Amino acid sequence: MNIVLYIIYLLAIPAMVMYVARWWKWIDRVSPMAVLYVIGLAVANFTLWIQSNNLLEINNTLGSVCIPLAIPLMLMACNLSNWSTGKALKSFCCGLIAILLSIIGGFFIFRGSASAEHFAQICAVAVGIYTGGIPNMGAIAQGVGMDSETYLYITSYDLVITGLYLVFVILLGRPVFRKLLPATANYSTGTPTPIPASKNNDAATPRFRTILLPLATTLAIAGTSFAISTLFSPDASTPMLILVLTTLSIGASRLPFIRNINRQYDNAGQQTPSFSLGLYFVYVFCFSIANGCNVREMDFAGSLNILWFILFVIFGSLLLQILFARILHLDGDSTLVASVALINSPPFVPLVAALCNNRNLIVLGISIGLLGYMLGNYLGLAIFYLLRF
Repeated sequence: MNIVLYIIYLLAIPAMVMYVARWWKWIDRVSPMAVLYVIGLAVANFTLWIQSNNLLEINNTLGSVCIPLAIPLMLMACNLSNWSTGKALKSFCCGLIAILLSIIGGFFIFRGSASAEHFAQICAVAVGIYTGGIPNMGAIAQGVGMDSETYLYITSYDLVITGLYLVFVILLGRPVFRKLLPATANYSTGTPTPIPASKNNDAATPRFRTILLPLATTLAIAGTSFAISTLFSPDASTPMLILVLTTLSIGASRLPFIRNINRQYDNAGQQTPSFSLGLYFVYVFCFSIANGCNVREMDFAGSLNILWFILFVIFGSLLLQILFARILHLDGDSTLVASVALINSPPFVPLVAALCNNRNLIVLGISIGLLGYMLGNYLGLAIFYLLRF
């Protein structure tokens, strides 16, 4: 019964926040995600409700289910005809170079009394995490022969610092990046498609097919993508899942019945039902993450130089990326989504798209994340052998 109540709680609170945001304008101003994150963190850290491993496992399960559903629903609502790969490559290179320079600098700053080979292992795994993701991290850790204790420290500290970074992105990311860089996400040759604010979402009740057809297409895409990803090794399954999911979703956005639904709502200046449903899944994903962040259970007694190193890499690379973006005249939204795609991985991209009120950021961010997945292992091993000697 406790598990059922917890699932209802995770699914109902995001829906309630989305509903209330139609009338409480301050929720739109601070973002529904920020509100959900505060609620989730408060429940996880100041109540005794979430304690059992079964409840915490539900957070991981919901996260693994929500994003494969959110990506197709949101991508199918996008206008992808004018998207430019040039801006994606520039944004990716800015983020990648910033991360590599921060990791190399962190090696010399935080190595301390550790051997060159040991800290080079840490740097190599950091490259895998922050240019690719968890699959790259595991593969590189095995490739450089990292011991399990150091691996545990890195994963624990990474969870804490990336959590802090995500809080920064949700609460301050959009205004900070738009203050330091041009605000307009001008990465296509056409006009970016904004996400209407919540108060504009109360259009006439959509016909049943406008929900049923995109949802049925999404379920087919998610099922096919999962089936294909199981054909690959565990280390490659997650990148392949995202790659196939994105490819099929982009293809589905060109289907006549999907385009007709989108055109109907775009002409009326309204948000498509499929995008609203995808946004809901993103909010559930964000809320489940917040409910799983119990800082009281984190192990901070390990090697603190690893903690400071990870903190330096994440926020140091952020400053460098903003500097490079100013030099290359990149906009704030594209730079923010590139940073999140690399630091937090592609599943967090829809969250940034919703935060910036621009659905077209999804393709940009996922493309950057996939490039990181593909290059992460090569770059991690290259950094290891470079710093080791």
